[in-house]
Amino acid sequence: MSKISRFFKGGGSAASKGRGGPSPQDALARLRETEEMLSKKQEYLETRIERELAVARQHGTKNRRAALQALKRKKRYEKQLSQIDGTLSTIEFQREALENSHTNTEVLKNMGYAAQAMKKVHENMDLNKIDDLMQDITEQQDVAQEISDAISNRATFGDEFDE
Repeated sequence: MSKISRFFKGGGSAASKGRGGPSPQDALARLRETEEMLSKKQEYLETRIERELAVARQHGTKNRRAALQALKRKKRYEKQLSQIDGTLSTIEFQREALENSHTNTEVLKNMGYAAQAMKKVHENMDLNKIDDLMQDITEQQDVAQEISDAISNRATFGDEFDE
C-alpha cells in the first residue's frame, strides 16, 4: 500500500487506532512523509517544465503546433506546481502547529509534576512551626552577637569599679 493511500485511508498502527487518534509523533511523521513526497513531486514537475520549455524552443517557429502543445503542457505543470506549493504551505503550517501543541503539552505535564513534587515537599511543613523556628534562630543569632560583642570588648580590669 502506498504512502498516499495509507494517508487517506487512515492506515496506521493498531496502537494509535485503539486510543481514539494518532499520537503527535505519528501525525508528525506522516506530515513529514507527505512533505517529502510533495517535494519530490515538485522537483519532478520543475524538470518537466524545463523539458517542455526546451521542446518549445526547439520547435520554435518551425513547428508551431508542437511548440504550442509544449507550452500548454508547461502551463499545466506550472498550475500543478502552484497547487503543490499551496498544499506544502498548509502542511508545514499544520506540522508547526502540531509541534508547538506537543511542546506545550509536555511543558504543562512537567509543570504538573513539579507542582506535585512541591506539594509533597511542603506537606510536612507547618507554617507555625516554621515561624517558631525562625524566631528561635533570630534569638540564637542575637545571643551569639552578644557573646561576640562581650568577647571582643577590651578587658578593663579594675577600671570600671563603682566607688
